[in-house]
Amino acid sequence: MLDQARGSTLIETVMANIRRSIATAPGARLPSIRRLAERQGVSKSTIVEAYDRLVAEGAVVAKPGSGFFAAARTRPFTLAETGPSLDRAIDPLWIMRQSLGRQEPCLQPGCGWLPDDWLPGDMFRRILRGVARDKDANLTAYSTPLGFRPLREHLARRLHERGIEANPGAILLTDSGSRAIDLVCRFLLQPGDAVLVDDPCYFNFQAMLQAQRARIVGVPYTPGGPDLERFAALCGEHRPKLYLTNAVLHNPTGATVSAGIAHRLLKLAETHDLTLVEDNIFADFEARPSHGLASLDGLERVIHLGSFSKTLTAALRCGYIVARSDWIEGLTDLALATSFGANDIAAQVTHRLLTDGSYRRHLDALRPRLAKAMARTTDQLCRLGFKPWIQPEAGMFLWARLPEGLDSSDIAMRALERGVVLAPGNVFSVARNAGGFMRFNVAQCGDKRIFDVLAQVTQH
Repeated sequence: MLDQARGSTLIETVMANIRRSIATAPGARLPSIRRLAERQGVSKSTIVEAYDRLVAEGAVVAKPGSGFFAAARTRPFTLAETGPSLDRAIDPLWIMRQSLGRQEPCLQPGCGWLPDDWLPGDMFRRILRGVARDKDANLTAYSTPLGFRPLREHLARRLHERGIEANPGAILLTDSGSRAIDLVCRFLLQPGDAVLVDDPCYFNFQAMLQAQRARIVGVPYTPGGPDLERFAALCGEHRPKLYLTNAVLHNPTGATVSAGIAHRLLKLAETHDLTLVEDNIFADFEARPSHGLASLDGLERVIHLGSFSKTLTAALRCGYIVARSDWIEGLTDLALATSFGANDIAAQVTHRLLTDGSYRRHLDALRPRLAKAMARTTDQLCRLGFKPWIQPEAGMFLWARLPEGLDSSDIAMRALERGVVLAPGNVFSVARNAGGFMRFNVAQCGDKRIFDVLAQVTQH
């Protein structure tokens, strides 16, 4: 007989009992209306009403002529379940959640973008108005499959200056650098494939690879690039499909791969049939371009990615993929299948910013400003007992060791209570062995209160 729950109607009690059956046997056939009515001691009309409501909810499936079945629901995928369970509060998405999700104003030395007043807002508004007034601008139609051709032509010339030979047909425009990484991973990976990343590495590399169900393998990172002895051993052990890295102005350390390590890395990639994915979004912070992987390889084994989110504006989502022609064709099909192409308005605005002299003038002012911020932040941190891992030659990131005995996750949580978002080392580490480090965005470290809070939370 049915044990009716207090405060519930008879139908609601029947529904609750059916839900318990569903939870233990998804996809199973449920009792007939007559049998369930007899089992629970209620009328058939009560069972009919309960089943009807559960069908409307999607918890039960009615199959004419066959009866009722528990819905075989697929449990929603969550990144948290694929990552380490240790210290769930601080994971690869922790910094983004704190930086983007906070409603009240806060200081953000741990974020990965420039302050608003460092970006060319007036220039951006002028270009937007110009595109809107241009009767030949595309404001209504989808883009072409590869994206706005004038921008691809300009990118080909810029790449040539960096030693990368690519015609416009080898460049696919995307909605951001993150979208470029996502497309490449979808194109080249199957669930379970191994992917090498630096340890430490950009935290969103881990999140994206988790979303692809890839096996993430960390390679210890040195001031000159990945540890090649460990790289070779891990290739033999895991047979990875990809190596994903920032070869120039590495995130989070600020290092740039040396020419010697880059050449040996390419040899190892050939030996182990490995594709190298070079995310080069920080390259424009350099006054004199470094030789990245693509400039040495000729795009045989390297896929080169870029965007302008860090140097222009994060609101203008415009990135690109540079790869050999047979891969570009497949990547273009995938981009069309998943998003019907790139944002043509963003591409047109970016093209104007790059070609009217605005971008060059912006970078000419930005680079020395960053250099001064790097020196100032380094000095302030050293006074508090922090030790820079290296002194980066350009860019906005400084990777620093905390004073002895301190854990960066604990420090980050204590600073958050005081309105300061920091970037603790383990969000960047696959092995979670960077608890003694922290990444600082020097452009976001101009407020004295940041160092006052650091002094408070690092006191033993």
